[in-house]
Amino acid sequence: MTPTKSSGSAPDPSSNPSSNPSSSSAPTSASGTGAGPWSDLDRPPLNATSLRRALVRPGGLWTVLDVVPSTGSTNVDLAARAVDDAEGAVLIAEEQTAGRGRLDRDWTAPARSGIFLSVLLKPREVPVERWGWLPLLAGVATATALSRTAGVDTALKWPNDILVTVDGEERKAGGLLAERAGAGEEAGVVLGIGINVTLGADELPVPGAGSLALAGAVSTDRDPLVRALLRSLEQWYGDWRAAGGDPAQSRLQETYAAGCATLGRRVRAELPGDRTLVGEATALDTDGRLVVTTDEGAREAVGAGDVVHLRAEQGA
Repeated sequence: MTPTKSSGSAPDPSSNPSSNPSSSSAPTSASGTGAGPWSDLDRPPLNATSLRRALVRPGGLWTVLDVVPSTGSTNVDLAARAVDDAEGAVLIAEEQTAGRGRLDRDWTAPARSGIFLSVLLKPREVPVERWGWLPLLAGVATATALSRTAGVDTALKWPNDILVTVDGEERKAGGLLAERAGAGEEAGVVLGIGINVTLGADELPVPGAGSLALAGAVSTDRDPLVRALLRSLEQWYGDWRAAGGDPAQSRLQETYAAGCATLGRRVRAELPGDRTLVGEATALDTDGRLVVTTDEGAREAVGAGDVVHLRAEQGA
């Protein structure tokens, strides 16, 4: 099953200061005595032992899996270990206090309300110029896993967002962030994935945010969701790496395009140098860039690092 597009307009992450939902208050226990590991029975802690048993195995991608109660940023922590750790290290936090999205936007949420994880990848068989496909690969893997396991319709907003449908409207429920880590032969990519799982409507800072729960998920148990996500990521990464990073041979390019809510819509990209590009998002090129066709018929490819804002044009 591939990610599916749903109707409605994709929310603009630039209009959402946090870019990922946060809450002004942490969940409290029924007795009001504080935040112990079972202070919110609707948000139990992850079972690290069970996750390791299911995911860390000889010959598999995942080599070590750690779950920590709280940290500033799993990406920052894992990047600090990138030289010493083997490929396939997984770091999961029950809570992030200084998580970041694209363009250094904040990502915070109540403890145990979502999935906050980072993985270390070192794709030696893939030319560095193709590493830019990794966040798109993560989007396909994540959307596919959520569709199958949570039973929600998902879509991808280029380049970094996971969308779900809440009350007929597309809302951002997750984000992806890929960052280079290490140097030389030990260089790799730390890939961060954040998903809002049980956030309620009263915990969302802006109407454009969403969660699996609000999208009517059949399950919000984070343990099977994490297992499904990492297994899906392992499969897609393995196929892409075996193809030398070729997005066509690995079917990554066509699968992303099939689930991308941005394609076919009129968009405005505000580029560096006070330049604005307006037109229809018509394709992804072989580098994972978004191809925008202007009203005059000109086609221009823009990369994720070049776009300051990308949103559906008002009135379109």
